[in-house]
Amino acid sequence: MSKDLFAALEAGGTKMICAVANADGDVLAQARIATTTPDQVFDAIAAFYRAQREEHGPIRAGGIASFGPLDLDPASASHGHLTRTPKPGWSSVDMLGRFTDIVGAPSRIDTDVNCAAMAEATRGAGQGLDRLCYMTVGTGIGVGLFERAALHPPVAHAEVGHIRVSRAPGDDFAGICPSHQDCVEGLACGPAMKARWSRSAEDLPADHPAWDYAAHYIAAICVNLTYIARPQRIILGGGVLEHGALYPAVRRQFGAMTAGYALDRHSADVETFICPPVLQDPGLVGAIELARATVAGDLQGA
Repeated sequence: MSKDLFAALEAGGTKMICAVANADGDVLAQARIATTTPDQVFDAIAAFYRAQREEHGPIRAGGIASFGPLDLDPASASHGHLTRTPKPGWSSVDMLGRFTDIVGAPSRIDTDVNCAAMAEATRGAGQGLDRLCYMTVGTGIGVGLFERAALHPPVAHAEVGHIRVSRAPGDDFAGICPSHQDCVEGLACGPAMKARWSRSAEDLPADHPAWDYAAHYIAAICVNLTYIARPQRIILGGGVLEHGALYPAVRRQFGAMTAGYALDRHSADVETFICPPVLQDPGLVGAIELARATVAGDLQGA
């Protein structure tokens, strides 16, 4: 497989990153494309891969890490399509089919957060672990679940950002989620913080009470993931987590909420159990790993 080339697409609501990688997963070329209309985006993606094939040769397999919601059921007639997404013009778009036609090779698709979890498991903070969660807190809140023994994506992906948890003491903010109002995404994502405090998260000082609220809701998700999914590690990423003081605050609140109950040896060591990502762009790396697994039948570096 030493000469194989892989196509990877990290599909986001504001931008798309497409890349070509070699058999070792190293990126040979990549391009950033604004997420405008589907036709404009896929025309630009096609132009990129046309140029890459001329320079590097044919693609062996492709992988897509996409925003959602997605239909991940292989038996479904709309497998690989976006479903009802708030991104205007993108509902029902056949992400997998259009990308597969462009690269001319077998391709697979999963959520951006599941791919990020896969990337951290194979090349980042989760190496050597069998089961982990990757949470991103930014424009929204999403959680990817990685299980080394279960490579194939589930029929439906988790929507952890829309669960409800106990309110932080003194919090009377209504929430901004258009569907659920005060789910955790409605209370603690980046836009929610801006709506609540009239300032973006990056503009809030370190001693602002916003961080206590954010830590409460992020820790509450971590508690639920710990008791339900039983991960060996929870990796926290996304723009809101760029405020470094959040990690120790989340760990403290996690410890208070669990009170030590039913924790295993991994989650009891909270300093390493809840940690930042290692990779700069785990979504793109995960798309590459998904493409490589299409050929190898397992995860590289596992």
